[in-house]
Amino acid sequence: MFSLEGRSALVTGAGNGIGAAVARAFATAGAAVVVTDVDKDAAGSVADSIVAAGGRAVSAVVDVRDAAQAHEAAVMAADLTGGRLHVVVNNAGAIAPAMFAKMTHEQFQRVLDIHLGGTFTVSQAALPFLAEDGTGRIINVTSAAGLVGTIGQVNYAAAKAGIVGLTKSLAKELARRRITVNALAPLAATAMTENIRTNDKLAEMTLARIPLGRWADADEIAGAFVFFASDAASYVTGQVLAVDGGTVI
Repeated sequence: MFSLEGRSALVTGAGNGIGAAVARAFATAGAAVVVTDVDKDAAGSVADSIVAAGGRAVSAVVDVRDAAQAHEAAVMAADLTGGRLHVVVNNAGAIAPAMFAKMTHEQFQRVLDIHLGGTFTVSQAALPFLAEDGTGRIINVTSAAGLVGTIGQVNYAAAKAGIVGLTKSLAKELARRRITVNALAPLAATAMTENIRTNDKLAEMTLARIPLGRWADADEIAGAFVFFASDAASYVTGQVLAVDGGTVI
């Protein structure tokens, strides 16, 4: 039920953190994976580690704001499995924290362009290749910030909230093509949360809001992505799954 044998996957922002963990988990489940990142060496290292472990993976440099690069990656993924792409994970992201009064328009726009704009661009580039036999999946990454808001990152929260709306709308639109679209809202100890985890005050406040009382390792998050990518989630679409230790209940 959770096997991804014979399927291909394209994962953005997979050079480290959750993206890398997802790429490895997909490969372990049997998928052929295109590992993408703006960091060529990081993406290549993750792909090499998958191959060394007996899996199938290649890497590509992709800035998710670049439609041409997204298209090339989608073609690569489809070519791994006879011309059909099965799973797209929109994970790439960036942060530019600042209190609202001091946030520049550049900071606001850049974060929206990467998170929300990137999800749009990569999904649209992949769509012509996505399988329409019930195995096509788009899995987006949102955040608790997009569900309940946050302080000091209105750009990030706005982008992540937009991804929720995009996910639900796209799920309705693509259902007729038997493609499911879902989102995850993860919370893990990654580079994206380092500014919080290394600030004693912010770390204490954040942990106080997590009922399980700890940060997850990125590998703990990856299983939820495998679920959405697999036949186990064939009748699930338009949903947002919080994998955050109970932060959003």
